[in-house]
Formats: sequence, C-alpha cells, structure tokens
Amino acid sequence: MSYNVAIVGATGAVGREMLQTLAERKFPVNNVYALASKSSIGKEVSFGEEKVLKVKSVDDFDFENADIALFSAGSETAKKFAPIAGKKGCIVIDNSSYFRMDNDIPLIVPEVNPEAVYGFNKKNIIANPNCSTIQLVVALKPIHDKFQVTRVLVSTYQAVSGAGKPAMDELFNQTKGIFVHDQATPEQFTKKIAFNVIPHIDVFMDDGFTKEEWKMRVETKKILDPNIELVAHCVRVPVFIGHSESVFFECKKDIDEKKVRSVLRDADGVTVIDHRADEGYVTPDEVAGEDDVYISRIRKDPSVKNGMVFWCVADNLRKGAALNTVQIAELIAGKKLKGSKL
Repeated sequence: MSYNVAIVGATGAVGREMLQTLAERKFPVNNVYALASKSSIGKEVSFGEEKVLKVKSVDDFDFENADIALFSAGSETAKKFAPIAGKKGCIVIDNSSYFRMDNDIPLIVPEVNPEAVYGFNKKNIIANPNCSTIQLVVALKPIHDKFQVTRVLVSTYQAVSGAGKPAMDELFNQTKGIFVHDQATPEQFTKKIAFNVIPHIDVFMDDGFTKEEWKMRVETKKILDPNIELVAHCVRVPVFIGHSESVFFECKKDIDEKKVRSVLRDADGVTVIDHRADEGYVTPDEVAGEDDVYISRIRKDPSVKNGMVFWCVADNLRKGAALNTVQIAELIAGKKLKGSKL
C-alpha cells in the first residue's frame, strides 16, 4: 500500500528534514505535496536526490487528496488546518505542541508506546512530542520496563535549531559579529546567545517553571507512565544542532551500572558510548544527522537509593522532530491504517 503524503511547513528546517527522511527511509509514497504559507508559493524543495517539488499554499490545498499529512508549521497553523484535514479522512501527525495534551489524541514515540497509534481515529490526529521529551523517554523506556523509574531530574542543553532557522541565523551572525566588534542585538532570544547560555526556553508559567519544562513533565507522564515524577530545567546553548541532557533518575527496584548498560545496549533507537577516558562520551556535534539517542557517562548516584545518572544526546531535528514523525507514519503504513471522514 502506498500513501499520498502532504508536508505542511515544507520550507522550514524540520519540514525539509521530513522530506529528506521520507526519501531516505523509502516510505511508500504515491504523491508528495509540499505545502506552506501563500508567501512560499512557487519555491522549490528537494525530495530525495533527484526530485524537486514546487511549494503550494496550505490554504488552497484539499486534504482529501492526502492520506497522511506531516505538520511542522507551528501551533496556529495546526490549530486551523489539522482539524480540517482530519475531517476529510487525512491522518495528521503534528509536530507542534497544540494537540499534545488532548486526551483524544495520542502522543507517540514509536520505540516507547507504538500501541497508542490506534487511538488516532477519534480526530484523525496524532501528536509528535517535544524534542527534548522524545530523546528522554527513548532512553528511559527500557530502564522503566525493567526497574520501574519513579523520579527523574533532568537538565537540558538545547541547540538553537529547536527555535527554528532564524534562531540559527542569529547565533551565526552574533558569533561572527563578536570577532569584528559588532554589537549583538538579541531578536530571537531574550539575551545574547553567542558565547552564552540562556536558562529560559518558552514562556514563564505562574510557578516559575517555563512551558518547555512543563512540557517535559506532562508529556513524559502521558507517554511513559503517569506515576513518574519529573522536574526539568531547560537551557538554550550556543550549539546549532543536537540537544543534550543530564539525567538523574531513581527506580523502585535495585539497579546498578552493569544492569543499566545492558538494557540500554539492547534497546531500540539507543546507542551506548561510555568509556571512562578522554573522548569516551558523545557530544551534540557528533550526533548531527544521526537517528539514535546516544547515552554516555552512566554512573551510580550515591545520594539516593537506586539512583543513576547518564548523559543523553540526540539530533533534535531528526529524532527530536522529523524522524519521529516519519516513524509514526511508518507505524500507520505498517499496520495498513487509513483515516475515515469524520
């Protein structure tokens, strides 16, 4: 069975990555439609090595012509067009935060909760989790299955690409400007990002946490286990691609380093590189373009019973966004699922 696939937000960094990932993984495509706002009509985007697609307006597109639509155009676009697509029988996989906590919409990481895919039929919409949540739950899933994770403390070090291409441009221009003594003027971020770190991602909430930190907590509960307690501190760092996380976790059952390494090495979508020597760990620079979640620096946390620590790195544009979305589409294709008109 082949599918007609629409990419909404095809001109953005994640949209382009979705197109590349679909081609690389040989998704069973019949027709591919590149969609964006009216200002992008006529622009060209690549699909595979040879095919070039002309961008069309999402406003004028009839979603009855698509079986699956991959959305990466922000919450406002998702809010407006995803229900329209769903009502016409098109299965939407949305990369924004708009639908994630809707009880009628599954939130899926294929290595963690693939069975949730059957819940799409209430609205024909599936939500893709936050990039930092995805890599965290991929790493925690095999540990939780065997040792029952009860509490997680995570600090993130998130690349600027998580805020889009304008944020990447800002880091590049500020870094270049510093060497010629130009004054850095923040536009995409609240403070200068070049040679700096910013402990602030997304808007502040009443309790002092940011929405990014809240997302990690509630999404982990929805995807992995509602009984897991989690607290996050999210930081933007001057890295172009690749989110990093320092993860402290506690388990109900007895656990040690050997057991953790064993279950992680056997886990889908995880690569362990952990040597107690110089260069015996993975950095974000090394995972750009990689599909797996990489784990390093596994060690015992001596401050709590059954506590462990690890370092976790992944390409946020791939596993954190485009790849996970395409993997959800592969779940749909593998089970030969189709949307029905609502």
